[in-house]
Amino acid sequence: MAQHGGQPGEGRGKTARSARRTDAAFAVTPAQLAAVSILTTLALIAGSVWAAGYGNLTISAREVERVVMPPGMAPRRDLSAQAMREMAAADPRAVRFEAPADARGDRPLEPRIENGVKVYELEATAIRWNILPWARVTAYAFNGQVPGPRIRVTQGDRLRIIVRNALPETTSVHWHGLVLPNAMDGPAEITQPPIEPGGSYTYEFTAGQRGTFFYHSHADPDRQEALGLYGALIIDGPGPIAEYDQEILVQLQEWLHKDGYTFPAMPADDMQPNFFTINGKAYPETETVRMRVGERLLVRFIGSQSGFIHPMHIHGGPFTIVATDGEPLPEAARPVKDTVNVGPGERYDVVWEAREPGRWLLHCHINHHTTNDHRDQEGAGGLTMVIDVR
Repeated sequence: MAQHGGQPGEGRGKTARSARRTDAAFAVTPAQLAAVSILTTLALIAGSVWAAGYGNLTISAREVERVVMPPGMAPRRDLSAQAMREMAAADPRAVRFEAPADARGDRPLEPRIENGVKVYELEATAIRWNILPWARVTAYAFNGQVPGPRIRVTQGDRLRIIVRNALPETTSVHWHGLVLPNAMDGPAEITQPPIEPGGSYTYEFTAGQRGTFFYHSHADPDRQEALGLYGALIIDGPGPIAEYDQEILVQLQEWLHKDGYTFPAMPADDMQPNFFTINGKAYPETETVRMRVGERLLVRFIGSQSGFIHPMHIHGGPFTIVATDGEPLPEAARPVKDTVNVGPGERYDVVWEAREPGRWLLHCHINHHTTNDHRDQEGAGGLTMVIDVR
């Protein structure tokens, strides 16, 4: 008997597949195509409307080029490109100086004398700075240190301070608390043009007051001061305002450092700080003060922080407040306390006596501010330093 080509059952398989292809149950109808198209279009419209209502779609990529926002920060419709730039991380590519891990800030700055005028030079630049051996931030700094160098002069001195800007953005400097000509006061775009990147500005005035003052950026200060652009300015008078044996400066700051980026810490959602420093270092890297029983310590608290209040407390007995905001208090009006609230911009000069031997703490009494990235280290952290009395 003759045999037909092909495998047994092949014809039946082809017939079944052909039947399925022509079966109405497997066919896509025009109505189905229309329904899917309508649903897809509605989803696209809904997504676009939601995005337009939730985020600012008017910002171009060029306006926020190189901007890195804090992790978890949700884009909001009212968040402008300028706001995003001010809250963005300091650009690591702008770093001009890598400070040694053990470097200290607040180093004295010596002037040169020109025709009786004390001339100082400050340069604002982006640096890498260790607040702890394991925490290295990108900071804005004067003369490669956080805080910037200490300027110490005598009441009546004539000063000329040349500020050069090596930052990737404009800046200026305000001389906090000083009475001086308005053109020398420092607010950018108000009393002077901003100092452009690569530019400079010369401030000149007479130090007519005495006391504890400081200097800081006044161009986008919520950003630049919070990234480290500040330093102490001490003006000595004809005599001490109180009797003391040693002196320390306590300059306060908060930091937001996450995922390798450093953001300006602010009292805003997703901008809260996770590190805190005294003179550019967090405990246990803060300075230890060594004293003997009976000695008196002058502590100059400086509110160089940008957005938070710190109730500063000293263990081992109360202290006497002898000056506030650079103004000496009459002896009959000097309060005795053991805690003082130091707000941004405030200064308090207090005298503390070493009454008993031991290791006494000076620290912020908002306890979270004495942690490093939300945890203790060697019993404390952050805004803590030790007074070691023998």
